[in-house]
This record gives sequence, C-alpha cells and structure tokens, in this order.
Amino acid sequence: MAAFRIFSNKKEKPDGGPEKRDTLERGLEKTKESVFRKLSRAVVGKSRVDDDVLDNLEEVLISSDVGVDTTLRIIDKISARVARDKFLGTDELNTILKEEIISLLGESDGDIDEGLTNIVGDEPYVIMVVGVNGVGKTTTIGKLAHRFKSDGKKVVLGAADTFRAAAIEQLEIWAERTGVDIVRQKTGADPASVAYDTLASAKAGKADVVIVDTAGRLHNKANLMNELTKVRRVMQKVIPSAPHEVLLILDGSTGQNAFEQAKQFTAATEVSAIALTKLDGTAKGGVVIGISDQFKIPVKYIGMGERVDDLLPFNRVEFVSSLFK
Repeated sequence: MAAFRIFSNKKEKPDGGPEKRDTLERGLEKTKESVFRKLSRAVVGKSRVDDDVLDNLEEVLISSDVGVDTTLRIIDKISARVARDKFLGTDELNTILKEEIISLLGESDGDIDEGLTNIVGDEPYVIMVVGVNGVGKTTTIGKLAHRFKSDGKKVVLGAADTFRAAAIEQLEIWAERTGVDIVRQKTGADPASVAYDTLASAKAGKADVVIVDTAGRLHNKANLMNELTKVRRVMQKVIPSAPHEVLLILDGSTGQNAFEQAKQFTAATEVSAIALTKLDGTAKGGVVIGISDQFKIPVKYIGMGERVDDLLPFNRVEFVSSLFK
C-alpha cells in the first residue's frame, strides 16, 4: 500500500455559539406551510372524510414528495379507518395522518439509537460514506466528526474520494475545523489504498471512530459497484468486520431524484443507514417519509442548516409531530 500522511489537528472543539433554537421546527417550516396549505384546500367545504377528501389527500401527499407507493399505503390505512369507524370528521384528519405516518415510519426504524452510534469493542467503529457529488456528503462527514468528537471520541477521517482535489481539500478543512485527524493521499490515488491506510492508522492510534469518504461519481456509472466492493474488501484486511455502517447521503431538497439515487446506491452496496441533507428551506420534507418507507433503511440523520451542529439524529415521532404542530 502507498505511504500515507496523517494530519493531526489539536484545536479545541468548535464553539457551540448562542443558545440553540428549535432547529427541527425551523427547518421544516416550509414543508409544514406547504402541506397544511394543501390540506386546507383538500377539505374545504367538507365535514367528513369521504372519497373526494381521500382523492384530494392523495394528491397532496404525492405533490409533497412523499412518493406514490408510500402515499397509497397511507391512503389505504386511512380508508380502512373510515370503513371501520363509519364517520371521521375532517377536523380529525391531521391527527389521523400523524398517527398513520408515525406508524408507517416505525416499520423501518431498524436498530438505530437516537444519538451517536454506540461504540463498543477495541477496534474503531468504521463508517463508509457514499453519495453523489453535491448532496452535502463532505459537510455531513464534518458534522458527524464534530458530534463524535464532542462526545469524547477520537475520530479519524479518510479522504478516499481521490478523483476530485476539491473533495480532499474540503475534508481537510473540516478536519481542521473539528480538530480531528485525517489520512489522505494525492489526487488520483487508489481509493481502496486510502481506506486501507486510514483504518491501519486509526487502529494503531486507538481511534474510536473512522469515517471514510468515497467518490461521489454519478450514481448510474457502471463501475460504482466494483469500486465500493473493492473498498469494502480492502477495509476488511485491516478490520474484518468493517465497515460497520454504510451511510448514504441524499439531498432532501431534490425530492424524487433522491429516490433514484437511493435505488442505485442500495443496488450497488449494502446501505445500512441514510442521512438526508438540506431539508431546511425546502418544501420537500415529505421525501423523508417516502424514502424511509420504500427502502426499509432507517433514516439516521437529517440536515437542518449550515452550522456544525445542525445535523440532527432522526426521530420519527419528533419529525412528524413538528410537521403537524
């Protein structure tokens, strides 16, 4: 394997700044406004939930980027309640929707804690991060490093997206900003070689967490599967159980395009968790519901802003409750 360099950053962890606002509700404001405006139109002039209301509700959910399949599941659940209870008032619709969406998301919760991943054992916990360019992959890695570092963990980053010099430089900036170490090689180096060196140095240095960035090539490139498979195989030469987590980063503001990316990456590698970024300032927050339901992969984090602590652990009850407040 090629020689590697470890850039050690000893800065203190970043300042938390002023008292944190309610980031989740603030970030979902546009989605909430859009959904409720559409819901109000869906039930105008109606006192009970009937076929017309259900048809209108279906249109609201699909146009809110929940996705067709997930929307139909929600409509079926509400239709069953209407048939069972005989009469449901439109004033109850928000409560019913909230309950059914929370229940649906619970089916894909997985074994995910609400905060940091539990670090156990003597070897580093290895996270391989995948996703296309422009979805906020490097920023998410930096925010994760901050979260782990703030929890007292020793973190090492691996710059295995060697196809873009900018990717390496951006990761170095985040390593310096968060005060963690980074392993890198020159632009164009073998990504698997960088991954190997990262795990080897992290293991020797008794790190707690390793976060390895991977190339953000377009998700429809034929060689994506081969490259990710090679990176995984080489990691396992250092730590047989690695990677312990494959985290797919998706841009929530792209709506249905995020579904297509999720489809391609889940076909290319064994994705175990998802982080949805850029949900603040977009009306497409419904995509969280559809992706979680359709792929049965837990959404672990959601990005709600540019600050270093604006990556939130996803909690389905809090998320849905914020939409319906």
